[in-house]
Amino acid sequence: MAKHIIIAGGGTAGIEAAGTLAELGYSVSIIEKDKSTGGHVNRWHALFPDRRPAEEVRHYLSHRLKNKNISILHNTTVDRIKHHGHFLSVETSGGETLEADAVIVATGFDIFDASRKEEYGYGIYDDIITAPELEDMFNARSILTSAGKKPERIGFIHCVGSRDEKVCNNHCSKVCCVTAVKQAIEARESLPDCEIFCFYMDMRMFGPYYEELYRQAQEVYNINFIRGKVSEASNTINKRVTIKVEDTLAGRPLKMEVDLLVLMTGMEVSRSGAKLAEASGFTSGKNRFLSVADNHLHGNRSNIPGVFYAGTCTAPMNITDTISHARSAAMETNNYLAGK
Repeated sequence: MAKHIIIAGGGTAGIEAAGTLAELGYSVSIIEKDKSTGGHVNRWHALFPDRRPAEEVRHYLSHRLKNKNISILHNTTVDRIKHHGHFLSVETSGGETLEADAVIVATGFDIFDASRKEEYGYGIYDDIITAPELEDMFNARSILTSAGKKPERIGFIHCVGSRDEKVCNNHCSKVCCVTAVKQAIEARESLPDCEIFCFYMDMRMFGPYYEELYRQAQEVYNINFIRGKVSEASNTINKRVTIKVEDTLAGRPLKMEVDLLVLMTGMEVSRSGAKLAEASGFTSGKNRFLSVADNHLHGNRSNIPGVFYAGTCTAPMNITDTISHARSAAMETNNYLAGK
C-alpha cells in the first residue's frame, strides 16, 4: 500500500509538491482552506520579469492535479499536527483526524491589510487601491477611477506593510519593487498618456532580469521613480488623491495629486499557518514566518520529524522560488520516507 502524505495548503507550493510526490507513487491528500486551489496566482494577470500570462502557470498547476494519486479536501484547514513515532495525526477544521506517514505544510502567506496603515487612507478614501486590486483591473482590461474615468496620473507606494517597525514587519517582502515596476509598465501600455510615479525607499531588484525590467521602465516607458516615503494620502475637494512625500534625493518635500494611488502591499505569514504553528509546536522566526531547521542545509525541514515546509510559509518568495522550494520539500519527504 502506498504511503500517505498530507499537504496543508493547495496553493502553488502545495500543488507542486503534491504533483511531484504523486509521480513518485505516493498517495497524496491536499487540504485546502478555500473552495478552489491555486492560491494567490489565481488573481494575477501577468508575471514578472517577462510578463508572461499568469494563465500559463495556472494551467500548469491545474495539470499537476490530474494525477490519480492526488485527492483534495476543499473548504478545510489543518488545525493541528501531532507526531506519534511511526505516523502523524492531522486534525482538520471539519473535526476529522487523519493519519499520514509525512506532512508538508504549504499554508502560504496573507497579503498585508493596507487599512492598518491609516496614513495611506485605504478603505477611507476613494481611488486608493492595492496591487492585487490593480491586477483585477488588468484582468478586466479596464483601469478606471471610482468616477469611471481613465486616470491621468497614477502613483505607486512601495513597502506598504514591509520593512515597517510600526506594524511589526521588519522583513522585506522581496517582490513588491518588481511588482510595482511590472504594473507601472502595464499601466503605461494601457494608458499611454498617463503620468506614472513610483515612490520607493530602496529599489530591491534581486532576481534575474529584474534590474533590466527596472531599466526598461525608466528608459522605454518613462516611469518616474522618486526615492522618498509617502507620509500621508487623502482626498481633495475635486475627488483626486493628494499625497505628501519627501524626495530624499532632491532634498525637498513634495505634494502631488494623483487620480489613482496603488499600495504595494507585502507578505505576512498566513493566519492559518500561524494558528497551525502555535497548535502544533512549530518554531517561528522574528518575522513570524515558520522557521526551518537549518537555513543553509535543511530549508524544508521543520522542528518535528516527518513534517516539512514548502513555499512562502517560511519566507516571502516569488513563484519561481516557490516552485523550486516545493520540489525540494517533495524530495526531502521522499528521502525521509525511504529511510523509515
